Amino acid sequence: MLYHMDRIWLLVFLGGFVVPELHHVWGIEIYTTKEVEAVNGTNVKLKCTFSSTHPVSPQTVTVSWMFRPINSQIAVRMFYYQEVPYPPDQGLFKGHAVWSGDINGKDASVTLHEVQPTFNGTYICQVANPPDAHGNTGETVLRVVDKVSLSEIGLLAAIVGGSCGVILVLLSIFVAVRFYRRRQKERFTEMEIAEYIKKEPTVCSPAEAVHLTALKMEIEVGSSDDQESKPSNGDDKEEKGLGDGDDEDDDNDKPNKMIK
Repeated sequence: MLYHMDRIWLLVFLGGFVVPELHHVWGIEIYTTKEVEAVNGTNVKLKCTFSSTHPVSPQTVTVSWMFRPINSQIAVRMFYYQEVPYPPDQGLFKGHAVWSGDINGKDASVTLHEVQPTFNGTYICQVANPPDAHGNTGETVLRVVDKVSLSEIGLLAAIVGGSCGVILVLLSIFVAVRFYRRRQKERFTEMEIAEYIKKEPTVCSPAEAVHLTALKMEIEVGSSDDQESKPSNGDDKEEKGLGDGDDEDDDNDKPNKMIK
């Protein structure tokens, strides 16, 4: 009984030292983008950031990038960092892999220049910062395509943007047509006024032309009313003739009366 109790206390005692060490060993956390798409011949950045329970510095942190091609279970090293970057000097990624990280900023990213279809595969980021020597790994799947494929959000944005563009074009056409028609109407009115001015040389301005036209119409209406109300000249002459006849008869009668 005492023997078993001693073993339990011994495990508890040792656990006080072992558990913290285990915590330190698994203190590194690595974060990468799950999937990246790049157009053939362009550059793409493979992002990898990390956190550690111990202070980081370029002298303590090491970074390894591994590449596993499609349909393969074997991963090969394609980049290494320890105090300074060590880009590949041979193989598939020679002249294509460039360091773009910052250890003090806990960034272990690399950039691939002029990607090719042979670059399709999984890229694995491993970071060690002793005593955080072991931790999880981050994986990024790269797909090299000929053209950029639209995501659902991008496709929706393209549809909405296209619809707005069509509406703006139709609205612009409508406004332009209305403006053109109004200008044509104003030009036609100006031509009518100009023609009227040619026919009536005394008119000095369009406003006076309109005024004189109205005045002319009033004069014509008034003169036609006067002609209808004035008596004819024949009747006047007949009445005047009768009057003269009566006077002559009176003059002829006067000598006769004197002779008698």
